[in-house]
Amino acid sequence: MRHLFTSESVTEGHPDKLCDAISDAVLDEMLRGDKNSRVACECIATTGLVLIVGEITTECYVDINKTARDTIREIGYTRAKYGFDAETCGIMISIDEQSPDIALGVDRSLEEKLSGTNDGHGAGDQGLMFGFACDQTETLMPAPIFYAHSLAKRLAKVRKDGVLDYLRPDGKTQVTVEYDGDKPIRIDTVVVSAQHKPEAEHDQIERDIIEKVIMPTLPGDLLDDKLKIYVNPTGRFVEGGPKGDSGLTGRKIIVDTYGGYARHGGGAFSGKDPSKVDRSAAYMARYAAKNIVAAGLARQCEIQVAYAIGVARPVSIAINTSGTGKYGDDKLAQLAAEKFDFRPDAIIDLFDLKRPIYSATSAYGHFGRTDITFPWEEINENLF
Repeated sequence: MRHLFTSESVTEGHPDKLCDAISDAVLDEMLRGDKNSRVACECIATTGLVLIVGEITTECYVDINKTARDTIREIGYTRAKYGFDAETCGIMISIDEQSPDIALGVDRSLEEKLSGTNDGHGAGDQGLMFGFACDQTETLMPAPIFYAHSLAKRLAKVRKDGVLDYLRPDGKTQVTVEYDGDKPIRIDTVVVSAQHKPEAEHDQIERDIIEKVIMPTLPGDLLDDKLKIYVNPTGRFVEGGPKGDSGLTGRKIIVDTYGGYARHGGGAFSGKDPSKVDRSAAYMARYAAKNIVAAGLARQCEIQVAYAIGVARPVSIAINTSGTGKYGDDKLAQLAAEKFDFRPDAIIDLFDLKRPIYSATSAYGHFGRTDITFPWEEINENLF
């Protein structure tokens, strides 16, 4: 049966992604100075103001103000006429230590307290996380989000390289893919909204983005003469970034993961150290799902893992292959529990997560990247 599915992405200059970037930059600086830092850093951005809040316990000193300004500058908000400026925006900081009640459960797992077993730290919160992989693209990501991210990255690149020097940092992309069953057969619709200087004419922007962004990025075998393209469909996108819309850490969780093609447990990633299973267990679930698909055990695999706060071992692991599995989902879930160690400390050790690698995740997705290889994206041919 033929059907359409759509996913969106946003550039690093989108106000929500600006906040994700600041949160992850603060996390990286904390881990650079003290690898055992406990960090839950969130950010709000609006016209001329950034508010950084959260709970942090660390042995090092970090100049959070400077870290935020450096991040804003790197993204490209460097002039007041953009509506936001790294040099002149106000930055307010309200940081407390991690709750001692949470630390009680994280520092020693319930298993260790009850039986003395060395299962490491407990989960930093209760919750459920999902991992997903499928054979639609070489990165084992769903096609709509993969191509939406590719367009967003290209949009930022032509701006930073000066190819389209009238572009500004904010931007959004959207890709609609037509499927025959679970196989992508064509791209139906592309939407690109790019912030620009007031002098730039809409016709020029449309021509340039089609020529310099869309056509060099999307695969020719999925394009045909029925393709619909919308570039800045309102006709104008001058006011953007935090002036055009307030930003908030963790508000783009679908963009960060699978573009809505798979389910999401609801927990955001950015600004959280790896003791928070919202982040680390989602990475592990992606690793497990990707390796199951790469091993030919399923063409599509969604894994759910759930935790209780302070308990190291997950309370449940479930798999859904949508009928594409070589074995039944129950058997694959049992196999996943045997092959993959979902305890927080085991995940941290496997991926070496107590290091400053998180700023690179803050835009263009945490999974399926082609510009950088994260440890949870690696395929282990010896697992199965």
